[in-house]
Amino acid sequence: MATGKSDISGWLVRPAGIGWWAGLLAVLAALTTHTVLVTSDGGMDNGIVVDAARTWLDGGSPYDDAHFLYFPSAVMAAAPQALLPRSVLDVLMPVLVVLALMAGWVCALLLHRVPLRSRIAVLGLFGLVVGFAPFAQLVRLGNWTVTAVLALPLCLLLASRGRWVAAGAVIGVAVALKPLLAPMALLFLFARRWGALALVVLVPAVSSVVAAFFLPDPTGFLTQTLPFLFTADDSFLRLYEAGPAAVLPRLGVPQALAQALAVAAAAVGVACAYRRWRGPGPEALRLAETSAGLMLSAFLVSRPSYNHYLLVVLPLLLAGMPYAGSVTRRPGFWLALVPQLPGVTWPWLESGKRRAFRDFVTLCVLAGTMAYHAVRGARSARDTGGASEGEEAGRGEGGWRAATGGAVRP
Repeated sequence: MATGKSDISGWLVRPAGIGWWAGLLAVLAALTTHTVLVTSDGGMDNGIVVDAARTWLDGGSPYDDAHFLYFPSAVMAAAPQALLPRSVLDVLMPVLVVLALMAGWVCALLLHRVPLRSRIAVLGLFGLVVGFAPFAQLVRLGNWTVTAVLALPLCLLLASRGRWVAAGAVIGVAVALKPLLAPMALLFLFARRWGALALVVLVPAVSSVVAAFFLPDPTGFLTQTLPFLFTADDSFLRLYEAGPAAVLPRLGVPQALAQALAVAAAAVGVACAYRRWRGPGPEALRLAETSAGLMLSAFLVSRPSYNHYLLVVLPLLLAGMPYAGSVTRRPGFWLALVPQLPGVTWPWLESGKRRAFRDFVTLCVLAGTMAYHAVRGARSARDTGGASEGEEAGRGEGGWRAATGGAVRP
């Protein structure tokens, strides 16, 4: 957290004026409206899930579409969308996606006890919208990654308040919708919260088994989707994968070696995440950075792995910026985001076929920075007395004022 009046944290947590909020709302409204005008079925990726539900309602198997990579429970979750008129769905989904992204940001702020009317509340979300290209891409695609963007900070918010079982249920529901947050089971393992861990596993398992009985091909996920994921034999999807196992072979590295490097990097990342969990600092910061380390490790090794997956961890990390021991105080964090700046032309990397190289750099640099911070960054939290500051942060804006030496003023 902040250590004195000269620290930027004092400025960040002061209340933002109405003009700041008006600008943010204008940008969000413009993005949402544009998405409504240029997309259908709530976005291309949402359309894949909705089409799978429509296929099921018509008596077919949703797994006939090789690009449907979700559990059977997701088919049931998408069924209400399949029953809506397309004109309604075209408007409804972009609005819901933007609202879910905003709700995830709010949960991240609440996790770190940052005042919701503060400047960082406005600037953080504004920066994600206009300075991080995958944000707008996620809205346009309508990808169900948005469920994870909301569920992860909500889970950590509940965990920070001692409600681990509820946190486990949130992750379980999110995994049932999209398996992206499955690596978060390791956090509950680190914390030895066995009841919560059981929910992380049982909620998606039970819901998927029950849903599978209503499908014409109950084993479709096992017989079609899993082999597809393991082989990843899809020339279209491979162009957009950002993980080392997909990108390095395109640079001439043998596939087996690329896969081994990805697995090794992920293993190191998990070890560093555990180191961060055991390290000093405010609980909220440890929860956020440990979770970010686990998810980035998973993104390194998972197939597929896309740039909008990074939105799962970025809000959590950005909301912790006022803490002096935060990873956002490291140059590597910001350098990792440079390839994702909208409007910047990167020679030879602008075509859709080569965009994954930029995403690969962002993922690897961010994961490397997170791992380095987990091992070496604990010193900052220890030097600033992270535990006592965490207690002050729990008192809201007054706690931030005390921690900044009176620097927070209306």
